Amino acid sequence: MADSSIPPLPDYSTTPMPDLFPGVISDFWLAVVGPHVAYWLISMIFHLIDVYDLFPQYRLHTPEEISQRNLASRFEVARDVVIEQVIQMATAAVLSLTEPAQMTGMENYEVAVWATRIRVAQRALPTMLGMVGLNAAAISKNMAASHPLLAGALAGGHYPFLTTGLNAASVPAFATWELLMAKAIYWLLIPAFQFWLAIAFLDSWQYFWHRAMHVNKWMYTHWHARHHRLYVPYAYGALYNHPVEGFVLDTAGAGLAYKLSFMSPRMSIFFYTFSTMKTVDDHCGYALPWDPLQHITSNNAAYHDIHHQSWGIKTNFSQPFFTVWDRWLGTMWQGDTTVKYERTRQNAKVKSEKKAVQEAVKTTSS
Repeated sequence: MADSSIPPLPDYSTTPMPDLFPGVISDFWLAVVGPHVAYWLISMIFHLIDVYDLFPQYRLHTPEEISQRNLASRFEVARDVVIEQVIQMATAAVLSLTEPAQMTGMENYEVAVWATRIRVAQRALPTMLGMVGLNAAAISKNMAASHPLLAGALAGGHYPFLTTGLNAASVPAFATWELLMAKAIYWLLIPAFQFWLAIAFLDSWQYFWHRAMHVNKWMYTHWHARHHRLYVPYAYGALYNHPVEGFVLDTAGAGLAYKLSFMSPRMSIFFYTFSTMKTVDDHCGYALPWDPLQHITSNNAAYHDIHHQSWGIKTNFSQPFFTVWDRWLGTMWQGDTTVKYERTRQNAKVKSEKKAVQEAVKTTSS
């Protein structure tokens, strides 16, 4: 039998959710191509900063290091990135097709469900207060005139004065605070928890796979070594990987994070895009003080760059968001890096000067 003190749940009907950008691009294609548009847009911004040397004071490496130390050409990097993005787009399309069409219209009903849970949870308050020696019924009676809503909560969610009309009858209604809390849970707390869960899973997935690819010589040689041909990372080289590594580490990790967190298809667009932007930023080669992505956590371009150096390759495996696994498992780089970075800069400068002299001699002799 239904509890007559609980407000009835509203009726609802559902319709397909309109696209985020109706008439411009469907949510399906936005989920498929959106992250990669963001990838190249941010990459090109950093590329222009790099080419025109706009902020040399924030460079992690000198131009000589990029030309002398990296073992892959810009073309090779761009080609392999596009290959991985094609795989990612195909995977995103498959994942999207496995989801039912996203509907709207049930939101008020879902909020009312949470409000009902809040109302039912209040029934435990008198017992809880009694455990610490307080008489909830007496306190509620004394506060009924001055603070009726608080008195109703202390009485176990008893609000006889809250009613509304429904089909020519008077039925119980929710308190404003119950609805506000229910909306906060439905619209903010649950999506935030799903987003956090997806991030936590992706970080864990990538840490242990990434570390395994350094510990296992076969996986490093056949898969991961390609990414480390970039001793001096730059933005659009973020997804420069062997296709197998790219699928295992990035594509499968993000796809599983989306599925296991039960986030909506609409939320997945933001999750995929945000993860992609963070990955690009972590490889940008600049420690920009005004870059918000570099201040969300301590896992940023400067942190990940250490992992790309020959002396730091066995540390700083965490990516792309937090550094918790490195801290917990003792794989975080410890100590000052200033001398090491300066040494690599000087070595690259010497090699660049020698190469310039050799080319000048060759030109003169010819």
